[in-house]
Amino acid sequence: MKNLRIISLQLFLLLFLSTTFAMAQNSGPSAAVSGQLLDENGKPMDFATVSLLKAQDSTVVKGTLSNESGNYNFDHINSGTYIIKASVVGYAKAISNVFTITGNSLNFTVPALKLQPTSHSLNAVTITASKPLIEHKADRVVMNVENSVLAAGNSAMDILERAPGVSVDKDDNISLKGKQGVTVMLNGKLTYLTSAQLATLLRSTDGTTIQSIEIISNPSAKYDAAGNSGIINIILKKNHQTGTNGTLTVGTGYGAYGKDNENLSLNHKEGKLNVFGSFSHNDNKRIQDIGIKRIIPDTAGGAPTYFRQTSPFIESDHNNSYRLGADYDLSSKNTIGFVASGYFNGEQDGIDDRTYIGPSFTQVDSTLRTASNVHQTYHNIAFNLNDTWKIDTAGQELSADLDYSQFKNNSVASYITDYYLPDGSIQHKEAFLGNLTPSTIDIRTGKVDYSKPMSKGLKFEAGLKFSDVKTDNNLTEKTVESDPFVSTNHFVYDEKVDAGYVNFNKDFKGFSVQAGLRAEYTSSNAHGDSATVVSIIPRHYLDLFPTLFLDRNFNDKNEITFSYGRRIDRPQYDNLNPFVFHIDPYTYQKGNPYLRPQYTNNFELAYTYNKSITLTLDYSKTTDVITEVPGTDPATKVSFITQDNLQEQNAWSANLYAPYTFTKWWEGNINVNAFYLGFKSNNLEGGDLNRGQFAYNIRATQTFTPFKGYKAELTGHYQSDLTYGLYDVKPRYSVDAGVSHSFANKKLNVKLSMSDIFNTLRNDVNSQYQNTDLFITQKRESRITRLTVTWNFGNNKIKAREHQTGADDEKNRVKGNN
Repeated sequence: MKNLRIISLQLFLLLFLSTTFAMAQNSGPSAAVSGQLLDENGKPMDFATVSLLKAQDSTVVKGTLSNESGNYNFDHINSGTYIIKASVVGYAKAISNVFTITGNSLNFTVPALKLQPTSHSLNAVTITASKPLIEHKADRVVMNVENSVLAAGNSAMDILERAPGVSVDKDDNISLKGKQGVTVMLNGKLTYLTSAQLATLLRSTDGTTIQSIEIISNPSAKYDAAGNSGIINIILKKNHQTGTNGTLTVGTGYGAYGKDNENLSLNHKEGKLNVFGSFSHNDNKRIQDIGIKRIIPDTAGGAPTYFRQTSPFIESDHNNSYRLGADYDLSSKNTIGFVASGYFNGEQDGIDDRTYIGPSFTQVDSTLRTASNVHQTYHNIAFNLNDTWKIDTAGQELSADLDYSQFKNNSVASYITDYYLPDGSIQHKEAFLGNLTPSTIDIRTGKVDYSKPMSKGLKFEAGLKFSDVKTDNNLTEKTVESDPFVSTNHFVYDEKVDAGYVNFNKDFKGFSVQAGLRAEYTSSNAHGDSATVVSIIPRHYLDLFPTLFLDRNFNDKNEITFSYGRRIDRPQYDNLNPFVFHIDPYTYQKGNPYLRPQYTNNFELAYTYNKSITLTLDYSKTTDVITEVPGTDPATKVSFITQDNLQEQNAWSANLYAPYTFTKWWEGNINVNAFYLGFKSNNLEGGDLNRGQFAYNIRATQTFTPFKGYKAELTGHYQSDLTYGLYDVKPRYSVDAGVSHSFANKKLNVKLSMSDIFNTLRNDVNSQYQNTDLFITQKRESRITRLTVTWNFGNNKIKAREHQTGADDEKNRVKGNN
């Protein structure tokens, strides 16, 4: 801890000295220029665009917005002759008289400017242009979900599965360009959740609350270093319209069972205060069929034993989430924000599992049937407090965030197994297993970020972040239904990460460079306690994560970028839990308390033509790869799943994105990703692993606007078979379509969509390594028809300009657990 305090002190001093140095650059003779804008009635004109121009050639020196009082201010203005220009929609431009700043000037006040309405009043504004569904930017891919037909009625997980280069496997693990290890953020904030917990959060998040999804394959040093294949940032909607307004969404759907979703969002903005809130509810009953085949070798060299398992799985989810917050402009430069959010969800699972055992898959010696009933509840509450200070109009900014989240979850499960002989008679009756698994997760984080545009195109950024995550899981079991539960597994994990970063960005003529360095000190302690085992595993380590970005813009049509970054993936909390969790008498899963973090070096080269067509080449090498490893004990014929570190993973990929327009009413895009994943590891379960495979992923999207007020979308996706660790994943493909129509001046919108029209989407995998010979098939309910109606109500007055507060990127995370 002494070293940690020294590191933190050094980072703080670096941040302080850098800030002092940056401010000292502008400490020469300069003045502050201020003034006020008024409307035709002499009332303050708020949020108008104000520009400070050189009087000689009208070159823009600085720009800002007027505040609620109509006031504006420019700091650090050098000697010279200037004018002020103000503009706002619906009003004629206003220009001040020429004024002069001398070396002796400290403060100069411009006489009030009065803006007059234009001769033609504007009763309504119709915006016909809209963002494309998929946008490729210099450092990220953006999926603009807000107006997508296919987003209506779907959850965040459903939408994420349709994002370019993204895939979700049978266990809800998210991959990007074929690689697992994706970090998912909400509004720029880490969720700190395991894959199962994150899946529950995403499935309970209504798609109508999402504005966009950002896919960042090689993040800068400003972002947390977690996520070897990149970051997916889900940005939630925020209303900037003045007055009181809201949106009500009601939807229904049907696949194998009925579904419904409702969402109410309200917003009130008046003066310096903006208050917003939302509540979402959805019910989703769905089915999936799981089939598992296993071939178990005989330890004496005899004939193997064949297991064939069928598991129809019916899941009923009832999700409720809420979000309430406020932003307040203390001044034109300082905004504070507060958000409280959370959810209370329930889930009921029923599984009728039948296992057939014999000398082949068609011959049966014995059968066992396990009836499982699982009831789960998830509760979360989270708070965020943020403050953003725009130090000057040149872009110097300081922001701070404090977050606290708590999850309380509980699972009650019962498993009743009957054993049958080949003739159908019962061999053993009712072997009972019940478990109760309460868990609590506490997350505390705090961070400070500073940015300073400096002279001659140089920008400096620095920041500090501290996080503390504690999980407490208790597994209690009983084998007689009337007996009390007995604790068999108490696992506590505490992880603290202290981080700091510096980042420099320099723009030259047609060329830019960004270089950064992030340091993260991790201190963790895993404590497991059972009737037979007590384990305490502390770890402390410091890592450095450099990043480099080069951008060469040859002309308006040709641009090349190169990026490098080092990343880390720490083990998920539940994967560290060393104790056994039984699924049925022949299957269990267990964690590995000795898992090590995995480290990745990412290289990316991209070429963009005409600011639209993009070709990207990637290479990454990951060491100590955290991978799911299936295993089998031939003596007991029991199969299990655990996690282990493989020595290395090498990944090469090429990605082509091309948008196109056929007519004014028909446009689309295609994204093709070809990649190779290779895995190596010596002495893994008594053998040497060396395997890999070439694979590809294609996604095409078509958007049609043939008639005014109508919009249709059609998407198709195909993923070839691929290799990941010890698994061979079979191909996946689907087609989705939807249509929408707006009524009542776009206040009412109706959307009809169907996912997986041909019902082809499935998750099938094999694993054949050493003693493991495993075949898994999984077909979820995927063909779902949804009808969604959205009504926008209240005051839709359009302000002169949308007021962007620093809290837009500093809002609270929304979390879930499973």
